[in-house]
Amino acid sequence: MRFWRALAIVLLCFPGAARAQHLLVPMDDEQGNHLKAYGLTYAALLAGGRAEWLLNYRGGSFLLPDTPEIRRRAGLDGVSFEPLDDGALNQIRGVMANGNMDAVPLEKAPKIAIYTAPYSPPWDDAVTLALKYAGIPYTPIWDDQVEHGELSKYDWIHLFHEDFTGQLNKFYISYRGAPWFAEQQDRSLATARALGFPNIPALKKDVAEHLREYVSNGGFLFAMCGATETLELAIAAQKVDIASVFADGTPIDEHADEKLDWSRTFAFRDAHIEPSPYVSSMSDIDGHQANVPGRRQPLGTFTLFGFSAKFDPVASMLVQDHRSVIPDFYGVTTSFMRRTLKPGVTILAEEPGAPWVKYIHGDYGKGSWTFLGGHDPEDPQHAIGNPPTDLSLHPNSPGYRLILNNVLFPAAKKKPLKT
Repeated sequence: MRFWRALAIVLLCFPGAARAQHLLVPMDDEQGNHLKAYGLTYAALLAGGRAEWLLNYRGGSFLLPDTPEIRRRAGLDGVSFEPLDDGALNQIRGVMANGNMDAVPLEKAPKIAIYTAPYSPPWDDAVTLALKYAGIPYTPIWDDQVEHGELSKYDWIHLFHEDFTGQLNKFYISYRGAPWFAEQQDRSLATARALGFPNIPALKKDVAEHLREYVSNGGFLFAMCGATETLELAIAAQKVDIASVFADGTPIDEHADEKLDWSRTFAFRDAHIEPSPYVSSMSDIDGHQANVPGRRQPLGTFTLFGFSAKFDPVASMLVQDHRSVIPDFYGVTTSFMRRTLKPGVTILAEEPGAPWVKYIHGDYGKGSWTFLGGHDPEDPQHAIGNPPTDLSLHPNSPGYRLILNNVLFPAAKKKPLKT
């Protein structure tokens, strides 16, 4: 690894020296900065270049064109690379052809949006941190943009830590006297009324429906933490008066479960809503119940599935990593109970022997969705008010790599499934 870093410095200073046709960006333990390698690949696509994702080859390496700009950025960001001529590349392709590996072309930098409030809540968002650190541009959007039909502008949308049932994550239980919570509640209600909705739950239900339509029409959706569970609950409640199902601080109808329609949701079915407004849980989808004393389950590790790159390229892209076993991390929604998963949902990672899974994916209409439980891969006990994670201290984070896999996923040229 020292040799390649030294070579990168030399080539940065003398970009015309030892030029090759290709640059291999390894993603195994030889990589100096895994997270910025995604930004380097995105920048190559944004500049109009083509790239390849070498699935299951050295941790899911990237093949980039050899240009002075790419070398310069790689050197500045500490991204390791190896120059290849055509002969060396053909040798790699020969190795890949005889193993569980495949090359997927990356053709176009996806347009990225993050659904995030225009004000700053007292917690950070892992995807926002990952994109900023990797140097991948994105556009923040909020309820106004969703309601005005702007979702179609974007190829990939991430849902910030948000409660789509409109209960504000039940933070009123512990934080109703906090100024930040009062401000969040007032702003959300003002936004709802300005957009013609009587309350926050009604607005969020409509936002959830727009997101469902976005995926159905061909969009890529990624969500973490509580946004996964609450989005599904809001979609399931589309056909009923949401105030009778989710009401801020008011006990819900004891027959609320019977009013939910799971036929239109992405991932879950037959879940039971938490009936008490004074229990910090939304439903029984989450297996860990991190914020509920007496229900909280201890953290273990989760294991990524090893998919066939040739037969399951989509799932393979989403689990590319230099580690197959990763420490778990809490969130408002940490995990997903197996019994609530719909048939056909692809399990990308699980805790072996546990009744829950960690990371799931599926197709919906013309698009697809991916859910990852938990809040911050490098801060497993993350609490409100904690400082944001400094990713410069975690440049090789395997958990954050899962997030960035999803960012590049829409750039891939889809191959017909082999049967």
